[in-house]
Order: sequence, then C-alpha cells, then structure tokens
Amino acid sequence: MMLKQLALALMMSVSVSATYAAPPLINDPVALMQSILQQERAWAGLESKTLKIEDFNLSYSEGGVKGAPTVLLVHGFSGSRDNWNRVAHKLTKKYHVIALDLPGHGDTVTPASFEYTLANLSEVVRKFVTAKSIQKDLHIAGHSLGGGIAVLYSALYFLEVRSVLLVDTAGVYQNAGNSLITKPEELTKLLARKEGDFEKLVTQIATYSPPFIPKELLAGYEKLHMRHLPEQEKLMAGLTEQMKWYTPDTFHTGLKTLEAPVLVVWGDKDVVIGVEAVEEIKKSIKDGEYLILKDVGHTPILEADYPVSEAYLKFLAKAQAMPNKFAPATNTK
Repeated sequence: MMLKQLALALMMSVSVSATYAAPPLINDPVALMQSILQQERAWAGLESKTLKIEDFNLSYSEGGVKGAPTVLLVHGFSGSRDNWNRVAHKLTKKYHVIALDLPGHGDTVTPASFEYTLANLSEVVRKFVTAKSIQKDLHIAGHSLGGGIAVLYSALYFLEVRSVLLVDTAGVYQNAGNSLITKPEELTKLLARKEGDFEKLVTQIATYSPPFIPKELLAGYEKLHMRHLPEQEKLMAGLTEQMKWYTPDTFHTGLKTLEAPVLVVWGDKDVVIGVEAVEEIKKSIKDGEYLILKDVGHTPILEADYPVSEAYLKFLAKAQAMPNKFAPATNTK
C-alpha cells in the first residue's frame, strides 16, 4: 500500500533536485527502496529513529516543530510509517509529527510471543506514547487498521486526545457495501504469499488508479512484505476471529465514547472498506467532519495526499483552538 508514494518519490528525485538527491545506482531492490524512503523521510522533514520498549524495538519517524502540538500517525495493515510521508511533508511545517511502524510491519522488531489483536496493538501504541511523553493533548491519525487503533486508543484515553483523524478506518459495520471487510474470508487477499501477489494487492485492491511502478521497486517491496508474512498472517487471523464475536454495536460504542472532534476521510472507490460505512459512523460520532474523495480507493493518504493534507491542517487548527473540556478549571478569584 506504500508503492504509490515510492513511484512519486522517484519522480520527485528528478523534478525537485533541490529537495531530493538522485538515488544511487543499487542493484538490490530492497536497498534501492530503502534509499528512496530515507530520502523521502528527509523531504517530509522526518528523521528515522528507534525506541526499545520491553522486547519491542519500535521504528518511527519524527520531525517538525519542537514544542508544537504532537500529531501521531498510525498506518494500516501491510503498510508502514512511510505511508504518511506525503501528508507529513505538510504537517511538519507547523506540528511535531511522529509516524510509527506497528508490530509486524516496517522496520519494527516484534517478539515472537506477541499476540496480534487490536487491543494489544493499541497497548503497544500506548506504551510508545508514554515512553515518548507525548500523551498530553495528543492529536492521533489512523488509516485503515490504524484507524481502528485510533478509535480504541482515543476511547480509552479520551482525557488526553485533542483530535482524531480516521481515514478509511477498519471497524465492524452493518453496511460497508460489497467490500472485502464484509466477507472476512476475502481479507486474505491483503496478504502476499507468492510472487506477483503484492502487485495485485497494490494495483487491484489498495488503489483505484494505480500509478506506474518500476519493477525493481515492486520487487523490493514484495520481498519486505513477504518477510513479515508470518506476523501478518497471525494479525489477519486474529482480526478475522474478532470480527466473529464483535458486533457493529461494539464498534459504535467506541465511536460514541470519543470526546475529541473527529475528521473522517474516505475514498469513494474503496473496495476494502466501502464508503457506505461513513453513514454509520456519522450516527455515532458526537463532533465530526467528513470528506469523501471522488475516484479514490482505500489509500487516500497516497492517492490524494494534497486534499487530505489541506483538510487535516484546517481541522487541526480548529481542534487546537478549542479549549480542552477536560482541563482543570482555573480559579478566577
């Protein structure tokens, strides 16, 4: 789900020489991809870092304005922190920005004993947030699976979260059209088990209008994706099992608990989680704004990063200007 922005990075390395240096000639597709990603992070105003918490070695990108409000970006299933680079490029000019690689994804190293459930993933995010001491007045954004994590996190820690961005967010819906999430057995299409699967995932499922992707980059990302296959199979199995005993009412209870303002963004051509789900979300969110993007698939943060960024910046400014309803009352006497 990250390949669109990689292709864009290649094009930008040619057209914006002041920002990107041309990538070196590298024969290894994975090394080439990593080189491009490192350049894109720098262009976005981010620096790659790691943080060891218990048996986790969490990889993340951090940058932006020191002392400014913190925006935490959480990616979706089979993605990574780099899904957010093009949105982060806009955010880092005004905010302190952190994008995290979830367990089983990207460069994060996860203990073999970790049980991949939504609750456990949210707990890891919580441990990361407290270790970084960014919990106060946090703005959290999640795409797909990351959106589900953002909902659960914000429901549990509503005293601390100032705003929530949900992009094509995972959940349990009564009506999500004829999308994959309504047929749990079909969700295995999001896994790349053999050569060529990843290309199908990117061009036929994750995006509506897939860009040209150099074969070398496609090969590099496929290798990385398949390296995480055992972990992602565990995660998919866990999520599928949860969907059997979670109900839409359970999910909407979490949405109703959100006290912070919420911006919901969706691609109207999403085949993973149908745009019909937005109407359900509207019934549960107390303070919501909604942006439906025309001719965009499951990954608006890559396919339509400019309108997403512009809408999010306006939303953040408004949310930040709102007084925190849970802040202690000041004594005026």
